[in-house]
Amino acid sequence: MIPVDIRELIEAVGYIGIFLIIFAETGLLVGFFLPGDTLLLTAGFLASQDLMNIRILVPLCFIAAVTGDAVGYAFGKRVGRGLFKKEESRLFKPDNLIRAEAFMEKHGGLSIIIARFVPFARTFVPIVAGISSMKYPRFLMFNVVGAVLWAIGLPLAGYYLGARVMELEHYLIPAIAVIILVSLIPSGYHVWKEHGEKIRSSARQQLDGVLKRGTTGE
Repeated sequence: MIPVDIRELIEAVGYIGIFLIIFAETGLLVGFFLPGDTLLLTAGFLASQDLMNIRILVPLCFIAAVTGDAVGYAFGKRVGRGLFKKEESRLFKPDNLIRAEAFMEKHGGLSIIIARFVPFARTFVPIVAGISSMKYPRFLMFNVVGAVLWAIGLPLAGYYLGARVMELEHYLIPAIAVIILVSLIPSGYHVWKEHGEKIRSSARQQLDGVLKRGTTGE
């Protein structure tokens, strides 16, 4: 089951592994597929059960998130718009940068904060910020605020939840499953906001097709 896998992953990689995963997801192009939200929430949850130390976990995640975004910004500033013309590969898709640029144009500087909670965006928005004319002091301000809300807020939310779950030995897997579902909400909301009309249109077409087949007796 997925919850068991997440717990086993955290226990296997430890603090260093968590740092590297958060850093990679926010600072490296290849990190966009990593489960940052789920990892942070679950790690905080496990810390409430003394499987990790919350006093080590929280600053570690914060540092990883801030340095990851800073590396992404530096990478974008150094490489520039040539990234948009880079040949598509299995791991790199220029369309992700184009989507991130549109995301940033829509939300402005706040995109650095909002992107923390949107899986693809938290990898590519810092890179686009580096490519754009955004000054680093301004980027750093949004970077730190976003890291506080995401890399500190989510582990503490998981910790708070775990500290209040009674008889945890009977409910650990369901609780982590709920955490995973909660962590998917921002992604689902973003997909619906961006593609909701297409989804509704497709659903209407499919429903019309079913109704037509029903009336014609096919």
